[in-house]
Order: sequence, then C-alpha cells, then structure tokens
Amino acid sequence: MHVFANPARFLSIARPLTPWLLWGGLLLLLIGVTAGLSYTPADYLQGESVRIMYIHVPAAWLGMGGWTGLAIASLMQIVWRHPLAGVAARAIAVPGALFTALCLVTGSIWGRPTWGTWWEWDGRMTSMLVLLFLYLGYIALANASSGEGPGGRGSVSRVTAIFGLVGAINIPIINRSVVWWNSLHQGPSITMRGSTIDSSILWPLGFTVLGFSLLFGAIVLMRMRAILAQNKLEARLQRLARG
Repeated sequence: MHVFANPARFLSIARPLTPWLLWGGLLLLLIGVTAGLSYTPADYLQGESVRIMYIHVPAAWLGMGGWTGLAIASLMQIVWRHPLAGVAARAIAVPGALFTALCLVTGSIWGRPTWGTWWEWDGRMTSMLVLLFLYLGYIALANASSGEGPGGRGSVSRVTAIFGLVGAINIPIINRSVVWWNSLHQGPSITMRGSTIDSSILWPLGFTVLGFSLLFGAIVLMRMRAILAQNKLEARLQRLARG
C-alpha cells in the first residue's frame, strides 16, 4: 500500500479512473432503475412498494461499506502512518453519511405501507441511525482537526482516526441485528446460501448495487483529488507569502 503513498503516484491512477467509475456507475444505475421500475413484477405481498429495494439496499450496503473503508483507512493512519490514509477517510465520510441517510429515508418510506409506521425503534433501524450520528461526529472531528494528521493539510488527527476505528464496532451490530433481536425488519434476504427474493424481482438489484458502488468510488476519488489540490494550492500560497 505504501506504493500509493506518494500523492503524485496516486493522482496518476485516480485521474483516469474517476470518469470510468462515474460513467460506468451511471450507466449501470440507469439500467438497474429502468429494469426495476418497468420490467419486474410487483411483489405478491408488498406490491409496488418493493421497488424501493433497488435504492434502499445499495444505500444500506454503501453506508456500512463506507464506514468499513473509513475504519481501514483509520487503521492504516494509526499503525503505518500512511500519508493518504487520513485524506481517504475524510473523503469517504461525507458520501457515507449521505448514503446512510438515504437508507434511513427510503426505509421509512418503504416501512409506511409495509409495516403501517414510518419508524420503529428496532435493532436494525436504530443501529443505522447510530451509524449516521457516527458519520456526523466523524465529519465534525475531521473538520476540527484538519492538518493534524501525518498527511498534513486535509488529513485528520489521531483522535479522529481512533474514533473511526472504534465506530466500526457498530457494523457487525447492524449486520446481525435482525438475527439477534425480534423486530419488524425482515431477516437476511441475501446470504451465502442463496436468496429468499424471487429471481424475477432480484436481478435488477445487482445493477443498482454495482452502479451505486462505482459512483461511490468516483465520489471518493474526486473528493481526495480536491483535498490534495487544495493542499497544493495552500502550500503554494504559503511559499509566495514567505517571498
């Protein structure tokens, strides 16, 4: 991983990769959403509301996956002092928070006709709400500590990195919450042993999950590039100020 510690080397890969992720993600997302809205049948129990799945599931996946990536970057900052680790974690935090919020909103909309309520304080929904608060807390700490990490300006402090690592405890809680506690939320629908969702409804989900994942990656790379560009500009201005 230290091969990519050099910002110039990282940018040489990130610049051409970003548009591929962006346009590839948009294309897959367009295919998945169009198929999910037009070419799949309504669920025999949930009716048309099941189509929210094509947005809700990828949002939940990326909310959890985002914090997992943030925690890995935090670990790399703490243990190996990777210069770009803090920048990467900071870049992940905002899109991770947005997808977590989207998961909660779409889940609430889905729950109203399915469960008869907008919100229920069950294990899965509550732990996802905690994840959103963790993201907001991380963003606040990152903004307050910008420039204190090993990556310099745009990175985050060691305390912020520790917060990112400790917050990962919530990820397995979210994942196993529907197994550990009785709740309105359905149990695991897709596991290593297969899926309980009919294939006629399931297949567009792969397109939207992959599409949103590529978009997430593009957003993170764009944010990292923006942070590094801002660092370069600030360093240049400081050199000019010193004469």
